[in-house]
Amino acid sequence: MILTDIDNIHRFRSISPAIAAAIDWLAENLAGLDFQPGVTELPQGICVKAESGAMTPRDAAVLEAHRRFIDIHVPVKGDETMGWAPVSSLQYPRTPYDEATDCATYGDSAHSLLHVRVGQAAIFFPEDAHAPNIGIGNHRKLCIKIPV
Repeated sequence: MILTDIDNIHRFRSISPAIAAAIDWLAENLAGLDFQPGVTELPQGICVKAESGAMTPRDAAVLEAHRRFIDIHVPVKGDETMGWAPVSSLQYPRTPYDEATDCATYGDSAHSLLHVRVGQAAIFFPEDAHAPNIGIGNHRKLCIKIPV
């Protein structure tokens, strides 16, 4: 898991060509983003989901994990808290891994909470379970899905 300021996210381009492409897209589009909820397909199987919705209380947050995608979460309007735990430590599966949705959920508590502010990004790898959208009120964010 990586938490970084958007101004420094370029430092992580070397992780993979697909991550570099996603970071380049953010650099070119974030400042002038005309936020419209929906999905934008990019080359290399990258998918940008623009999400708008209600946040969830911390005690109702559910850890999720993916096997085929890396997630980059970028708050656009409203800060977001996210839970984190290593998948290897989780003991209470809620829903088994579903290949079609590339998601499993867990009933375990998060080990750590990240406060991701507008102007920051959180990157989660397949070994990172995360509980997004923790907070009060509504927010807008981008979730960029990058194939592993």
